Amino acid sequence: MWEESALKQSFTLIREENLTIRGDVFISDETKEFDKKPVVIICHGFKGFKDWGMFPRMGEYFAAQGFVAITFNFSGNGIGKDLVNFTELEKFGRNTYQQELNDLDFLVQQVKRGTLPLAEHMNPRRIGIMGHSKGGGDTILYASAHPENVQVIVTWNGIAHVDIFGPEVRKQVEEKGVGYVINGRTGQQMPIEKVVLDDIEVNARQYDLLNCVAHLDIPLLIVQGREDFDHLVKGAYSLKKHAKNATLHWIEGAGHTFNMVHPHKEDTPQFLEALDVTTKFFKEHL
Repeated sequence: MWEESALKQSFTLIREENLTIRGDVFISDETKEFDKKPVVIICHGFKGFKDWGMFPRMGEYFAAQGFVAITFNFSGNGIGKDLVNFTELEKFGRNTYQQELNDLDFLVQQVKRGTLPLAEHMNPRRIGIMGHSKGGGDTILYASAHPENVQVIVTWNGIAHVDIFGPEVRKQVEEKGVGYVINGRTGQQMPIEKVVLDDIEVNARQYDLLNCVAHLDIPLLIVQGREDFDHLVKGAYSLKKHAKNATLHWIEGAGHTFNMVHPHKEDTPQFLEALDVTTKFFKEHL
């Protein structure tokens, strides 16, 4: 299997005080001596993290396909130093889109400056960014704001609208200053503070994902599971309809995580299909 050839080196970046980005760089031992490789940066989604189920597998797979793959935790995703538990919920509660976009840009700049592990194998002029769920939204927003930094983007079951919080959370925030969402896996009550909703409201025009893709020349691949949440299935149609340069690929029988679980057990056919179509798109455009 592809993981047998993967090399991984971890890194820690301090963007600002109390804002730490932890990540991993993957490269194939079988191809590392060849020319510098295109870079694929992988963004997790809401309540996600780089070591959840499928993300390490993605890093290993793309490395085996001839890329340098980078997985990372957004600085406010709530995961602490142990890399697997939500021990920083106060950071999670204040994690805005703007903060995630700043994290992503900081990471991209490290790629360009050659400061990350295995940088000698990276081609900083050939960068692809992909994201799952909310991370797909981050990917579109970043490419829209910094088209000079990225050559291709991919969304996996990505959002089409940035406001992912329901009326109950908004009501709690208005009445108490903080709302809560349940983490179905851990049972934790995860806070959402007013600053998060304010960020969405103040930047409504900038964060209009449908408008972003309408003006984006960069190739976009939309990978969408047919059995995902209804609003995301409808959102995939909307993204494709509005996009200037997009391809939509449906994966039959795939739920929100392409039927992958945490901890990782096995690679599902739906996940493998998503990897395959994404790899072909990256190879075509990177």
